Amino acid sequence: MENGITTHVIKTHPVNGVQRNKYMSGPDQIIPATEYCTWLPENAVKLRMSSRGVAAEPPISVPGLLTRTATRYPDYPALCTKKEDGKWHRTTFKQYRDRVRTVAKAFLKLGLEKYHSVCILGFNSEQWFLSDLAAIHAGGFAAGIYTTNSAEACFHCLLSSRANICAVEDKKQLDKVLSVRDRLPQLKAIVQWSGDVDTSLQGVYSWEQLMEIGSKESDTQLDNTLKSIAVNECCTLVYTSGTVGPPKAVMLSHDNLTWDAHVIAHRVSDLQPDNERLVSFLPLSHVAAQVVDIYTTMTKGITVYFARPDALKGSLVETLKEVRPTRFLAVPRVYEKMHEKIVAVGASRGAITRYIAGWARSTIFNYHSARINGSFDSELAKLPLDYSTQQMVEIWQQGSSFGYKIAKSLVISKALDALGLDKCTLFASSAAPLSTEIKKFFLSLDMPIVEAFGMSEMAGAHSLSIYPKMKLDSVGELLDGTETKFADSMSPNGPGEICMRGRHLMMGYLCEEGKTHGTIDEEGWIHSGDIGRVDNNDLLYITGRIKELLITAGGENVAPVPIEQTVQAELRHVSNAVLVGDRRKFLSMLISIKTKVDPNTGAALDELESETHKWVSSLGSKATTLSEISKTKDQAVYKAIEEGIMRANKKAISNAQKIQKFSILPADLSLATGELGPTLKIKRNVVYEKYKDVIEDFYKE
Repeated sequence: MENGITTHVIKTHPVNGVQRNKYMSGPDQIIPATEYCTWLPENAVKLRMSSRGVAAEPPISVPGLLTRTATRYPDYPALCTKKEDGKWHRTTFKQYRDRVRTVAKAFLKLGLEKYHSVCILGFNSEQWFLSDLAAIHAGGFAAGIYTTNSAEACFHCLLSSRANICAVEDKKQLDKVLSVRDRLPQLKAIVQWSGDVDTSLQGVYSWEQLMEIGSKESDTQLDNTLKSIAVNECCTLVYTSGTVGPPKAVMLSHDNLTWDAHVIAHRVSDLQPDNERLVSFLPLSHVAAQVVDIYTTMTKGITVYFARPDALKGSLVETLKEVRPTRFLAVPRVYEKMHEKIVAVGASRGAITRYIAGWARSTIFNYHSARINGSFDSELAKLPLDYSTQQMVEIWQQGSSFGYKIAKSLVISKALDALGLDKCTLFASSAAPLSTEIKKFFLSLDMPIVEAFGMSEMAGAHSLSIYPKMKLDSVGELLDGTETKFADSMSPNGPGEICMRGRHLMMGYLCEEGKTHGTIDEEGWIHSGDIGRVDNNDLLYITGRIKELLITAGGENVAPVPIEQTVQAELRHVSNAVLVGDRRKFLSMLISIKTKVDPNTGAALDELESETHKWVSSLGSKATTLSEISKTKDQAVYKAIEEGIMRANKKAISNAQKIQKFSILPADLSLATGELGPTLKIKRNVVYEKYKDVIEDFYKE
């Protein structure tokens, strides 16, 4: 035990009764194993394969997948980076594979040992992808670290993953690693891929030096290492958010990642190589971004464009306009920000323009509502069986709604064009729940948002809400080849705790035996902590979360997220609503109002956001800052918030689920101040601790 972190010494004797050096036909080999899960880095696991269907798909390793794609589509563009000359520079799939091998050879030369990690600390880039895949090719683990992590948080990841190498983006991230390097005896090298590099520092290399090292090495050691790899071994570590205790390292095998990517691509079904574009900007340390940006694109030969590091601070739309992506993955907060901007622009237009836009949105929404509710299915069913799928789609599109076509071509297409999303055919959301109201809004803009449900421990997605099976309040149909059950439920369809099983189920938590057994039961089911149910169409619905569930003093179980989303739907200038009331007599709420954000640090400022200021002024208040509202308890603003909560209370399913008190916080929640996680989910324990005095005031007699 070191610094509170369990360390583990790699064994050199047979593992699970298997002599490893007998198995040298990798990287797509399967090493015999006796268990489905493990917490030891050198162990292999059994694969939960089926005799038919998607679960019977032959397993393939990460190196095997990249080689297959590079062979099939050698000259197709894989990665695109905008350079200082303002031009997009493209890397083909053949070049992609060659560069991964070069970096892998350099990692081996710098001392990367099998079952040790390469940690990656930086914004999405070609170097991030290359470092990730090269670590895997060299027999190590890829382990992403969030750029927002403190030096101590980085230290935890570097130490617990036994990192031999750390790839960092710039000096800012380098300094974090250097500040803790003396406590990392296994760290041998640091590679900086952007900015000026001080190579006089011992063990610090530039990206150019790394590529030069790799290019001088022969292929022998790398090829021998690849032969020793197996698809049922760990290749990637994904760190959990760490909202309760230190982050755990989720061990994902080659098969976990490549199979989940295959199943996602199978469900989407219409992905076309060399005809698809995706912009990568969500943190690659998160499993959703990894399985989509790296593995699904690799599976189908999709081109990835890298956004600028300041994407979430305002430059994303500029990149979207240039790239015109065909697929778009974002977290709920991104869609919420887009919603705010669109509403603000719409409000500034004249009455006639607003009327036409309203008609167009209504027409589009009704069209999609009919499609979601199956109104067009009966018409398609009448078509002759020898019609091709394309013919059926064309007939449906021609006859379904003339008004839809007019609304789309004359009005909605201009809005999508302004966002750079006019070529996009799939919009997806992950990492946190997206409110039904936001989904409805974008549905009216001809942007049906696909919501995915999953977790790091399931290598990404477990369900996907996509046509033809899609409901606005569902997280979608269970993916083919997966298993689901509901714990402590009288019905096989729930409600109960969602338990999952399949080839995408993690191997375990690295060096955490107790926590592995605490999450995966004896029958191999992973317990998600989410409460849900399925309907007769295998559509999954999330109704609450055990860890977040509030239990009032009266014994009422309350899921906070639906109530919080209802309040935010009534009060669009509220950025976050945090429900309080566990073991209390009634529910209360902490409210944060939207303010401007420091473009450099991401911290919330005191000055009200421009649209929020307009709203406050319309109420008769003269406040321009949040502190003015908070300190004086501005009567006009507090009254408006109260009225919004009262409207939300009318939708409560019981009196116990009504909010009785609230308080406006003195600052908006932000990632920089620790109340939000890397995917912008609320860290409830942090918020509760920070504002414990405010909470106690709610319940004083």
